[in-house]
Amino acid sequence: MQTNFDQKLLDGMRVDPNYDEPILNQVIRIAIYDEFHAYETYAKVIESFGEVAPFSNILLSEQRHFMALTNIASKYDVPLPINNWADKITIPSSLLECCEVGVAAEIDNIAMYDDLIQYATEYPDLLDVLFRLQAASYNNHLPAFRSCVLKYSNQFIDNETIYNDFSEHKIEDTISKINQFSELAQKIRVGEVSQDEIMQLLGNTNISFIAGAILGALGTTMFSKILDKNNEEQKS
Repeated sequence: MQTNFDQKLLDGMRVDPNYDEPILNQVIRIAIYDEFHAYETYAKVIESFGEVAPFSNILLSEQRHFMALTNIASKYDVPLPINNWADKITIPSSLLECCEVGVAAEIDNIAMYDDLIQYATEYPDLLDVLFRLQAASYNNHLPAFRSCVLKYSNQFIDNETIYNDFSEHKIEDTISKINQFSELAQKIRVGEVSQDEIMQLLGNTNISFIAGAILGALGTTMFSKILDKNNEEQKS
């Protein structure tokens, strides 16, 4: 599998002012690489489950996002990153979990744009694109995936009262966990996380796919090692 010369930076999804690469290049390459990630993830969901909403609609949106960013990259002569996501993505076995991954990915995408935007203020055209893409994630994609979680959480519940109570509890619990994972992901990226923090968050909840979606390649490796160590300790 090919890797990018700035793979660690791309996986971290944050600009590093001390990295030996122009800030403008970092901003554009990080944004494009994340759009690759989203596209490949949602394409694999469609490959496994068919043309299901909202994945099919959002996939088309991701294509437009990519085109907007590649036009900017071409204008400023920024080389595109290698799209090496195809072999790194594993799709969950249910649509509910896929929707949860979508929520996680969009939350992390919004946070990424918060970081990139502050480094793009000298480039109004780039800034406009970043704001528009972040707004699409916040106003369209994230609500769509939240509704998706709600739908598949309750597909086997018929009683309306139970349905509504369960819906609110389920989706708020899922989003709460995702928000905590996002905070944890940032700590991992700057090396400020402990095993105790991760295990406290996990508790008895099995949401490893969400963790993988948020933490990225580097974080997932660390996450897996910690889980393996914890399992070994429980067996001994």
